[in-house]
Amino acid sequence: MKHSLYLKFILAYVIFGLLSFVTVATFSSQMTLNYLTDKKAEDLYREANHISSNFVRNYYSDAADSRSLSTIYSHFQALDTYLGASIWLLNTDGTMLVNSETGYSGQSSTVIENFDPTDMGNRYYLVGNFYGMFREDTLSVAAPVTYNFKPRGYVLIHLPMSALTTERDSLLNIIYLTLLFLFLFSLLVLGVFTFTVYRPLLKITAAARQYAEGNFSYALELAGEDEIGQLAATLNYMAHELKETDEYQKKFVANISHDFRSPLTSIKGYLEAILDGTIPPELQEKYLNIVLMETERLTKLTNGLLTLNSFDTKKNRLDITDFDINAIIKNTVASFEGRCTARHISIELLFDARQQFVEADMGKIQQVLYNLLDNAIKFSPDDSQITIETTLRHEKVFISVKDQGIGIPRDSMKKIWERFYKTDSSRGKDKKGTGLGLAIVKEIITSHGEHINAISTEGVGTEFIFTLPRVHQERG
Repeated sequence: MKHSLYLKFILAYVIFGLLSFVTVATFSSQMTLNYLTDKKAEDLYREANHISSNFVRNYYSDAADSRSLSTIYSHFQALDTYLGASIWLLNTDGTMLVNSETGYSGQSSTVIENFDPTDMGNRYYLVGNFYGMFREDTLSVAAPVTYNFKPRGYVLIHLPMSALTTERDSLLNIIYLTLLFLFLFSLLVLGVFTFTVYRPLLKITAAARQYAEGNFSYALELAGEDEIGQLAATLNYMAHELKETDEYQKKFVANISHDFRSPLTSIKGYLEAILDGTIPPELQEKYLNIVLMETERLTKLTNGLLTLNSFDTKKNRLDITDFDINAIIKNTVASFEGRCTARHISIELLFDARQQFVEADMGKIQQVLYNLLDNAIKFSPDDSQITIETTLRHEKVFISVKDQGIGIPRDSMKKIWERFYKTDSSRGKDKKGTGLGLAIVKEIITSHGEHINAISTEGVGTEFIFTLPRVHQERG
């Protein structure tokens, strides 16, 4: 986790926050000051023009005397207090007539050397010490005083840049506080993200690692209805299924080993006994028949496993055709005629129609009927009856195989479809059984998208019922 995405995200987040602050502090500071300077210069220039037109212009229209300058001085002082800026009246040669910051004496000896209004260029303000008149940077605005279409003097307003800097800092402080609030709020969001997304993802990652190592008992405890909760629930379900699969595989291997070992042990023992003379020649045929029977059992077991494997790997392809299920049932029953006659078992066929066409894989359905009928005969007592019935309901054909055998215990009903499963009551009778018959039946019916159920009562009998889709008429 040294280089996890979360740590990279945190690092990128901190760097972004610092860069944002530096950017605001560097560029916004100067941009804000320039904006305030332009805005303030515009306001001061407007004020200077107003003073020039309404107060100072009359001074140049009449004979100059101290009283008119005194009046201008008084007005300038009032405006100085209001604007927080010094106001000057200069002649065109740079001689200062009135200065709102100093007392009025009626005479002025202050002359601004090299004063030239054209130094402002196309702007109406200057920023600097104004020809050495100030010790700090000052915003200076000049408005001409004209009379008879000639410039007579200039009204100047000077505002220290420190005042604008202070205003800028006040605005930036608000921005900084806003950024700080947003940063703290984003930290809160990040904290919520950590607890609601990151930590659950860590738990999910840990659980996935446990499952990858084979520890399917590891419980992922995450509640919630959101996507994280659904993912956790899915992983728990997956772990449960994997655990069951793992247990099934172990049981499957154990069952295969047992079912293969028993006949192989018999075959090996009998052949060794024949070779070393333990079994005399007159009995060898008997035991060779037993060996043949065991090899047939192994062949049957192998074929059953191959059949189930074809369904597991989904390589099995159904050859769907339309056929008469009643005819298939009759043909299957005929193949058991010898066994049924020997044990005096009768088979009753109950068809609600002379022909009943279905849509399915005929070969595989015949295998289903063979396995069900084989089991019914195997577990039925002598002189009993087996009933096979076909019934049409809601566009489905229900096929039933019912015997009067020993039945299946209630606690075994859910397990009869498992591979290699045999009920305890069947072990004494089913010497040749592989425990794969019903598993194959279940897989075949399921692959058709249909259902099969079993109803059984101990000592009364068992009935298997499965469905197939009906075909309305035979297709030529």
